[in-house]
Amino acid sequence: MLASQIAGALLGWWLWGVMSASSPGMAAQAVAALTGALCAGWIWWLVDSWNAMRLLSWLRQSELREAPELSGIWGEASVRMRRWLRQSVQQVQQGDQRLNDILSALQASPNGVVLLDADGRIEWCNQIAARQFGFDAERDLLQSIGNLVRDPEFSAYFATQDFSRDLVMQGRESTASRPVKLSVQLYGYGEGRKLLLARDVTAVEQAEAMRRDFVANVSHEIRTPLTVLVGFVETLQNLPLEPEERNRYLGLMAQQAERMQHLVEDLLALSRLEGSPLPSSNEWVPVAQLMQRCENEARGLSSMLTRKQSLPHALSFPSAEMLAQAGEVAGASAELQSAFSNLLANAMRYTPAGGRIEVTWESLPDGSARFAVQDSGPGIEPKHLARLTERFYRVDRSRSRDTGGTGLGLAIVKHVLQRHGAKLGITSAPGQGSEFSVTFPASRVRITAPGTREVGEARESRAA
Repeated sequence: MLASQIAGALLGWWLWGVMSASSPGMAAQAVAALTGALCAGWIWWLVDSWNAMRLLSWLRQSELREAPELSGIWGEASVRMRRWLRQSVQQVQQGDQRLNDILSALQASPNGVVLLDADGRIEWCNQIAARQFGFDAERDLLQSIGNLVRDPEFSAYFATQDFSRDLVMQGRESTASRPVKLSVQLYGYGEGRKLLLARDVTAVEQAEAMRRDFVANVSHEIRTPLTVLVGFVETLQNLPLEPEERNRYLGLMAQQAERMQHLVEDLLALSRLEGSPLPSSNEWVPVAQLMQRCENEARGLSSMLTRKQSLPHALSFPSAEMLAQAGEVAGASAELQSAFSNLLANAMRYTPAGGRIEVTWESLPDGSARFAVQDSGPGIEPKHLARLTERFYRVDRSRSRDTGGTGLGLAIVKHVLQRHGAKLGITSAPGQGSEFSVTFPASRVRITAPGTREVGEARESRAA
């Protein structure tokens, strides 16, 4: 502005001197210079105001597009504002991106996440939490969580404001047949806000319940024969008994000791199955060999179970010609033998003397194979079928103990089949007998041509 006024003053001085060349006069020239300075100042002020109005109009826009091309101090101010705005926009975009990344991570979390404001209203929740509590992420926004989660235990937990521990409550999807348990805990952050984390602990709760039941069942199963043994020992120690009575007591003691021995052996078998590596898929076992061992064991057990009966079990096994074409199955021979023997033992324990037990092996069109044990026993009610493979679960406890069962046979079968990728099928109805089947995947079954195995063994012996 000062420069424009000086230039206007010089221009007014010069113009007055040119226009009044004869006698310009110092006073008149001074007035002309002052007038030029004032005019230059007004012109500068008008231009500067115009630039300021253009800059202000640009700043007032809701969407800041290209900044106007200005000169002077307003031009520098517009450049610096544009640069500052660009940096601010970038910072906001980066903040939004980080926020979206955090929300995406919370959305991908396997646990439910709910953000609450200071009044307990829902600000945000992920899909897991929406499913666990039945929320609608859009409809229930800013709704009080106390109005949406009506569980009395959660209401009391939220009201106490003591969030040092978690709360285990029923999930929204919980049913009598399929209970769902949620572990819920609140964490404070910010100015009164709260973070709610919900974790599905159904499997953990079930495992804990199974562990408690397992310990209780083992204690009960061992305590009963121990009590009998202790009673008989005290009787033998304190009372004079006839030889026949003494031998009878000793026989009962041996029976209880054998029962405990079988229980310990089955527990050790389960422990080995759970702790050992998976069986190799390159170790092949002939099906005929497995079936022959099963038949020998089954006939021996049937004779023992029906020794006081007039008729033994009617056992039916695949013929030798059929087994010769059955091929081989990949896996651990001892484990497979244990699974097949347990299925046969269960069938014979629950089938009365003279009943029919049929064992079959068939190759299926898709390359898989199926082993089945069908009996003509009393059958099983549908409500028991889903729990038959649980440890110590018995349909008829008294009958199972009388026939020497430990309640672990089907649990062993389940673990063996899981390790071999096979599936257990159970079909039964009261009064119509039962069928327990094992289906091996095609990858664990191979059909060998007759004589192939013998030729291979001969070649290996010659090479050796």
